[in-house]
Amino acid sequence: MGHRRAPKRMGPCMSPPVTAEGGVSKPNRPPTAYEQRVYEMCKAIPKGKVSTYGDMAKALSSSARAVGQAMRRNPFAPVVPCHRVVASSLDLGGFSGSWGISCANVQRKKAMLQAEGVQFLGDKILGSKFMVTAENLTQLVQQQQQQQQQDGKQH
Repeated sequence: MGHRRAPKRMGPCMSPPVTAEGGVSKPNRPPTAYEQRVYEMCKAIPKGKVSTYGDMAKALSSSARAVGQAMRRNPFAPVVPCHRVVASSLDLGGFSGSWGISCANVQRKKAMLQAEGVQFLGDKILGSKFMVTAENLTQLVQQQQQQQQQDGKQH
């Protein structure tokens, strides 16, 4: 009997499994209630702004890792703009060494944010004017829910 090796942990630039058709493998189930809350909060982040996994977690009374896992499973992109959620270091390169900014996924995220008007200084987001805090997220979600209720009453 041999020893079983633990699976390798995925780094921030490693992609989720790819399907035979070439697409990214997403869960074969509806989103959980928690994931739905994460996606609603993400949809509340305005174009040209970003929030962090940590701020979303704080607003949800959760953990940054749980928010990241929900984002990784996001089956609704681009309606749920998960590219607007970044690491709290504001460094899209994330880690030094081989996981740096050269990663295609990170470059794609940076390009999408730049197309929305987010400015960078090197690999870091330039200034807090682009950031949405946990408190702002809570307010934005409340505004979004009120707007949906008003829209529902009009129809």
